[in-house]
Amino acid sequence: MKEKTRTLGLLDTTFLVAGSMIGSGIFIVSADMMRDLMSPFWVLMCWLLSGVLTLFAALSYGELAGMMPKAGGQFIYLQKAFGNLTAFVYGWTVFTVIQTGVIAAVAVAFAKFCAIFFPVFDNSRLLLDIGWFKISNAQFLAIASILFLTWVNTRGIDNGKWIQRLFTAAKLIALLSIIVLSLFALGGTNYLSLNFTNPFEAAHYDAGNGSIEPLTGIGIACALGTAIIGALFSSDAWNNVTFIAGEIKQPQRNIPLGLLIGVCIVTLLYCLANLGYFIVLPALGDPLANTETLRNGIYLATNDRVGTAALSAIMGQGAVYVMAVLIIISTFGCNNGIILAGSRLFESMANEGLFFKQAARLNRFQVPAGALWVQGIWASVLCLSGSYGDLLNYATFSSLLFYCVSIGALFRLRKIAPEMERPYKAFGYPVIPALYIIITGIICINLIIAKPFNTIMGLVIIAIGIPVYFLFNRSNRSSQQF
Repeated sequence: MKEKTRTLGLLDTTFLVAGSMIGSGIFIVSADMMRDLMSPFWVLMCWLLSGVLTLFAALSYGELAGMMPKAGGQFIYLQKAFGNLTAFVYGWTVFTVIQTGVIAAVAVAFAKFCAIFFPVFDNSRLLLDIGWFKISNAQFLAIASILFLTWVNTRGIDNGKWIQRLFTAAKLIALLSIIVLSLFALGGTNYLSLNFTNPFEAAHYDAGNGSIEPLTGIGIACALGTAIIGALFSSDAWNNVTFIAGEIKQPQRNIPLGLLIGVCIVTLLYCLANLGYFIVLPALGDPLANTETLRNGIYLATNDRVGTAALSAIMGQGAVYVMAVLIIISTFGCNNGIILAGSRLFESMANEGLFFKQAARLNRFQVPAGALWVQGIWASVLCLSGSYGDLLNYATFSSLLFYCVSIGALFRLRKIAPEMERPYKAFGYPVIPALYIIITGIICINLIIAKPFNTIMGLVIIAIGIPVYFLFNRSNRSSQQF
């Protein structure tokens, strides 16, 4: 098989990392995190810890990427360390919920904010209604955006590369602008000092009855384990760059560097953005304020749109439209990176006989068009099902589990394959990789206790992959096309 031309440099690698990470989460999830903790200090600690954990993982993945600079990334690492079954179950989970569920959710967010300018795409307006089956105009637009980006990426790697450069640069500038505007507002408000008056106190807000329950000791630790999921979700997809390693120049150098630079940039921007929110908004509301935005504060922000509320406090009502443009740019660019990278994972699985054979075929532009279309079609089905929101909850837990297993591969490969070339060795090994596994493991255990339904459903989806693996094996042995 002819080797692909490596066309992506360090800039593209970094933009793919940062662009895949930044979606709509940074503008929304802080409201829910605030209800879990009722403390700006602890919310900031969640964002900081999320960034540190992501950096720990990225530093560990750098060694794996340098050892195996091939398309498929995490799938290849797991296959080498633990065999086909573990690798397939990971790929199965990525296909069914992790990658496609995120694509669907991001596309729906894109359509939702487009509706602010074009009311015809409001979710309440139906394109088709036959009783048991409905398609809204918003779902149609979400699917159209997925299929458009899929088509663009089938036309060659350069198309996806330039879209990623343009939209990642735009949203980095946009996020930085929010931070700068908030800092300029620092002298005109006392909310920052008010928000951090009692920094270590924490509580939980029960939206059902409007009550607030103080938290101490182990209660704060458990609440942190739940609240951090919003920050981890907003920081996810950084590993997508490893899926496309086969098209990156000098992958042994550029992937570890791109991971390090991209994760550091996004973590810094996320922490500063949240600091900006606390400068211009009262975290727990200001009952004496003259606007609803300030009276609600962060924890009761309308539709959890904290970014919009922050800009409204600075710019007035026009901020709704400004923020809508920023999120449209952010979600469109985010989905381009996820669609671009995810298809290479499924291509790699198909080359190993563990996915649809058509996914391995390259078109005349030397891209896996079959893998792109299979991914795009399943993500579109999830848009129609309306279940993508639940799938994301299941996927977050599953994703954390597989990050732990993948970093476990680092330890296993050091033992069983010491002869493999390692152009880059994981920084802080074995302490930093072990810390990631321990802390993330504790978060997973906390999730099992705090949100048993979501975690059990995540485990069920993973478990279903085991019999599916044996079906693929049986069909391969009988030389039948799956």
